[in-house]
Amino acid sequence: MSLQAAHPHRGLLQLVAGMGMAGLFLLATLDSSFIPLPIPGATDLLLVILAARHHAWLGISVVASAGAMVGGGMTYHLGKAGGMRALEKYVPKKYLKDITSWTEKRGFLAVAVPALLPPPVPLTPFLIAAGVLRVPQKKFYAAFALSRMIRYGLAAWLGYRYGRPILHVWTKFSREWSMPLLIALWAVIIVASAWGIYKLIKRVRSEAHEHISA
Repeated sequence: MSLQAAHPHRGLLQLVAGMGMAGLFLLATLDSSFIPLPIPGATDLLLVILAARHHAWLGISVVASAGAMVGGGMTYHLGKAGGMRALEKYVPKKYLKDITSWTEKRGFLAVAVPALLPPPVPLTPFLIAAGVLRVPQKKFYAAFALSRMIRYGLAAWLGYRYGRPILHVWTKFSREWSMPLLIALWAVIIVASAWGIYKLIKRVRSEAHEHISA
């Protein structure tokens, strides 16, 4: 009998082992994209657990940051392609003027600050605004990469530094919930990815149709 079969409830360490680096990359991509995730801070949490288990905190933070760059870039280019319609769709009306004004005046900070701060600070409206208002790509990616590396690096370092008590508490909490959480998290990733691809294809087709009509 395998060790896994003998111990079916080994806590969220099973979740971490099951997701690994590929799961971290996908989760970070979705977390920084326009696709809504029902689990705020899920990437940070997975970073802490992975770093506590594997100790390679720097490499883990690089993988998460790379995924975030993909998701953030998608959102930025969505704003660039969709224009004000995209901004009005994803940004609440009461915040629209403030976000656009701040992005126009402080392009670098308008990207860097939301990317650095944890939930519930919103990220998507600022990334879309950066695309709509044509924040230069080099400035956008520099600001976003710097902030995500700092945030994810800190989360991974905390997991590495305080790993033993974190794993103890997490394992105790998740003893009976590891499998449902694993299934739920992968289901969210798969469904959100499919939805995002569908929306992206729909947007591209709509833009192409409008271009032909014009």
